[in-house]
Parts: sequence; C-alpha cells; structure tokens
Amino acid sequence: MRFTLPLIALVAAPALQAQEAPSPQRLRADVATMAAFGTRHSASTTTDPKRGIGAARNWVEAEFKRIGKSCGGCLTTERLARNFTGPRAPNGVEIVDVLGVQPGTEPGRVVILMGHLDSRNSDVMDASGDAPGANDDASGVALVIETARILSKSKHKATIIYAALSGEEQGLWGATLLAETAKARGWTVDAALNNDMVGNTVGQNGQRVADRVRVFSEGIRISESIEEQIRRRGNGGEDDGPSRALAKAIRGTAEAMPGALEVFAVRRPDRFGRGGDHEAFLRLGYPAVRFTVAAENYDQQHQNLRTEDGRVYGDTIDKMDFDYAAKVTAINVAVARRLADAPSAPAEVSVDGAVSADSTVRWSPVTGASGYRVHWRRNDKQDWTDHRDLPAGATELLLKDVVVDDYFFGVSALSENGAESVVSFAGRAAPRR
Repeated sequence: MRFTLPLIALVAAPALQAQEAPSPQRLRADVATMAAFGTRHSASTTTDPKRGIGAARNWVEAEFKRIGKSCGGCLTTERLARNFTGPRAPNGVEIVDVLGVQPGTEPGRVVILMGHLDSRNSDVMDASGDAPGANDDASGVALVIETARILSKSKHKATIIYAALSGEEQGLWGATLLAETAKARGWTVDAALNNDMVGNTVGQNGQRVADRVRVFSEGIRISESIEEQIRRRGNGGEDDGPSRALAKAIRGTAEAMPGALEVFAVRRPDRFGRGGDHEAFLRLGYPAVRFTVAAENYDQQHQNLRTEDGRVYGDTIDKMDFDYAAKVTAINVAVARRLADAPSAPAEVSVDGAVSADSTVRWSPVTGASGYRVHWRRNDKQDWTDHRDLPAGATELLLKDVVVDDYFFGVSALSENGAESVVSFAGRAAPRR
C-alpha cells in the first residue's frame, strides 16, 4: 500500500508532561553521602559498614528499596557480580553492579540509566587512600537515583533500569558486565544513557560554563562489520547511526523543555583519547551516549587530596554546582520518559528511488506502534527538516518529487499519546528478486 497524499498528523504530539523537578538538595545530600564513604575504589573494603565500596553499594541498594517501597513495589533491586582480572587488578576483584529495575508493560525492552559508583585518586592501584569522587562519579549515581525517584511515580512501556556500576576506573568492567547481561538475557536495549561527571561548572581555565551539557555519541557503529560500514558509507549514513540518532533525540527533547540546558551533541564517542562506560554497550551494538559537563577541571579528577603551590587538588563536593546537576537530571528524566513511553524504533528502514523523481520509504512494523513518522532532510543538512505522520499498519510511503539522490530519510515509531522513538535511518533497499 502506498500513501501519496499529504497527511495531517494522525498522532498528536505529546504535550510536555507536568512532572516533578529534580531536587538540587536531594542531589547534594546523595553526593555527600557517597563522598563520606572515604573511598569507593573497586578493590576497597566490602566489610566496613561506613567506608569503602561495600558500604556504598549497600547504601545505593537501600535507596532503591526505599523508592520501591514508596511506589508500592514498582521498583525491585538486583545485584550483578563477576570476578575480573586485568592490569589494574592483577589479583582479580569482584565487580558488583547495583540495579533498580522498574518493569514496563512490554517485557524485554529496556532503557538504561547509569553512573559509576567507584572512585580513585592519583594512584589507580590505591584501594585504601581517600578518594571522595564527588563529581567523578557520585554525581552520575545521584542523578540515576533521583531519576528513579521521579519516574517510579508513573508507569511506562519499556522497563527502566537504574544502574550504579563498579569497576569503571579499572577497565569499564561493571558496564561490560551489564551490557553482556543484557545480551545474555535477550533484552532489546532502546537506549543506554551514561552519566559520568555531571555536577561541576567551572573548568580548568577558571571559566564557568553552566548553560550546556555535552552528549557524546558515535556515528558509524564500532560493532559494524567492514561490509556494514561500507554499506553505511555508501548510503551516507555516517551521521545517523543508532547512537548518533539517540544524541539527536536527546537534543530535540531538551530544546522542547523550557529553561533546559543546551545539549552540545559532540560528534565523537567520547572525549579526545578517553573513554567511559557507554563504550561497553557500543561494542555490543547497543545505542549508547555519554553525558558530561561542558567544562572539566582536571585538578579535580583522579587526584589525591592536597594543596600544592596554592592549587587545590581533589574531587570534593565543595567544587560542585547542584542547580546545574539538577538540570542535567531533568534532561535524563525527560529522555528516559519519552523513550520508555514510545515503541522501539523500526528495526529495518529502506528507501528506493534510483533514476526516479520520487522516493519510496519502507519500514518493518513495530509491535505496539500507534503510528509512524517518516522524516527527511536535504542531504547537506544534519537534522531532520520535514516529516509526515502515518497510521498504524502503514509500512511504506511514496514521496512525490523528492529525489533520493538529494535527501536522507528515516522513520520513527509513535505511541498512542505521541511519544516518539529514536529515528532509524533509511539505507538502500535490497534488490528485489
């Protein structure tokens, strides 16, 4: 079936939902609690009730349980554990992730929010010295907990997983454990939002940047084979891989939020020459991005607490801006709500129209979709400029006088209230037999 006439939107765009605002005070209290454990090094004590990674994990789990109790059992807890060995843990260390799980109405589909609980000082092998890790990354874990407090008050289609990971500083081990668990359990991961250092606004040069947050994303997927990469390059989809599409969706969501931070969508998987937990998900082909402050202060990262020549080193709570952290949290809340309320993105989208003045976009149906949105843009643009909405059951659209050589195309799925999935890019249609 082909749709050739212009259509008005068949699915109303969702109004911005009135929602509880993230609390700077709660974020501050949570970061203060985590910093007070002294160190959260992955190899630190697990038996001391007041110090070390074990006490920190117990506290996070208790917070998730408290949230679950307040919502009548909508949130459950789980621990994932595995022993890892590597250059930063030559004798091996047990890596434990603490999860809060909010089941959705569509089993098997998940949206993941994560931060890493572990911390370190100047010596990555020092498992006992002080390493408060306020911004890196108690800020990300506090964001995850605060998001759970807010989103647990409503029901969603996708399961939301709130994750406090360990072993990031040793080799992204906690993220590897969670990503491999997702694969082993057959989860459909619609998005993995990694929040790592989201709480300071004054950078190394002393300049304050409090109006934007960086979101890092890959273009061509690291998980793609050479043949798939060649195909994507031939289709012109280098800027529209699943993670880049997720970053664009995050930016679009923030732009619709009154008073929100600007999302600086950085076209790179992570900071130059550095990495983070989302990379473990990228390796397995899952869409994943990293949220990080706009201005980093390197004197406050991976440093022993000290003052030298008038310079103060160390990752302590007094250097943080919790109004800013609350704004980053608000974006995470809005994005997670949107994606958890929407259907999954179409798995297969293609376009045909070689040697023609018209283009035909086709897509695979999505379970639970109440409609679809076909996007297109001139191929010298980075963001979608035009769209047309179609009802449930539609699987193709003929666009008259839209030449395939000059445009890019994509399709998203819509829920009954207009929540929109990430856009799936349209590649060249397979030859018909």
